[in-house]
Amino acid sequence: MTHKIDRDILSGLLLIFATLSALILQNSPLSTFYTNFLHTPVELSFGQLHLAKPLLLWVNDGLMAIFFFLIGLEVKREVLEGELSSLRKIALPGIAALGGMTVPAVIYLSLNAHDDFSVNGWAIPTATDIAFALGILSLLGSRIPRSAKLFLMALAIIDDLGAIIIIALFYTDELSSISLIVATSVLVGLILLNRMGVNKKTPYIILGTILWVSVLKSGVHATLAGVALAFTIPMYSNRNTESSIAYQMEHDLQDWVSFFILPLFAFVNAGIDLHKVSLDALLLSAPLGIMMGLFLGKQLGVFGFTLIATKLKIIKIPKSIDLLMLYGISVLTGIGFTMSLFIDTLAFNDTVRFNYADKLAILLGSLFSALLGFTILKIALHRRKSRL
Repeated sequence: MTHKIDRDILSGLLLIFATLSALILQNSPLSTFYTNFLHTPVELSFGQLHLAKPLLLWVNDGLMAIFFFLIGLEVKREVLEGELSSLRKIALPGIAALGGMTVPAVIYLSLNAHDDFSVNGWAIPTATDIAFALGILSLLGSRIPRSAKLFLMALAIIDDLGAIIIIALFYTDELSSISLIVATSVLVGLILLNRMGVNKKTPYIILGTILWVSVLKSGVHATLAGVALAFTIPMYSNRNTESSIAYQMEHDLQDWVSFFILPLFAFVNAGIDLHKVSLDALLLSAPLGIMMGLFLGKQLGVFGFTLIATKLKIIKIPKSIDLLMLYGISVLTGIGFTMSLFIDTLAFNDTVRFNYADKLAILLGSLFSALLGFTILKIALHRRKSRL
């Protein structure tokens, strides 16, 4: 548990450092260097296959597929044997996550329904950055009840699963039939490997790479290949769970994702030119909807839906989590950060129509949620200690 807490804290600090570095570079005489770095051409050729993309897209389409692969492994593990393995366990975080996705979307749409372009961003404030939120929670140490950590983790995992479904349904380009047929065939092959009990990494990695390329070419966002691949990885072996390749891959990838992929993603996507952002731009309907969705919508949705379901006796909140602590956790879910930035690149196709105000709104909404959530939880823990 100590190693997990340390990793969450260090990962959160590294995300902050990467974000601040991007902001400093973009708003300094080194801005040209930063921009050129983002657009560094990277090419990959293999026979007739040729992929040429700037570094920014390799990170967003390639490395983030590995991040979603890790999410897929975590979801599969939790569903099969963890905090999402039964209806009783899934009810509390599931209802909370539903509120945390619905209310921000409603707030955003209520402000942007009049604009056909801005309305595409409705899913941006529905996301929760699981690494950052757990990192903030971990700063409070062992005083936070284990049930509170598990609740936030399960809620964020369901939230991520919701984001994956949203990306698949609403942020897909025109589809290529041939590429989809190839992707489907490869996916069937991966499922057969699983059913045959193949417990070696190499065939899954080879077919998984082909799956990623075919999904990339199909018009469906390439990161979804990571999730699909994860669901085909064997969770058990002939010996025990910990000897399975799903467990090994999850263990091997955690540090790479926490300390390299997510910080690099933050670095290449958080470079906001603050000279171009004015208060008027932040108050446009899209940026305002993002900020209000993250800071107000997430906490109202999570806390409100949980309270209503409790009153209706659909769920029970653990005794170790009082209402103030529940509210603090609800506020922390407004840390959208990397997930919201990712959806933003899909929703607005990386245009600068809002002069970076949309991305700044994500950072501000996440920052306000982190500060307020941490403060509320500190107060809740102090009250809890004084009652003992």
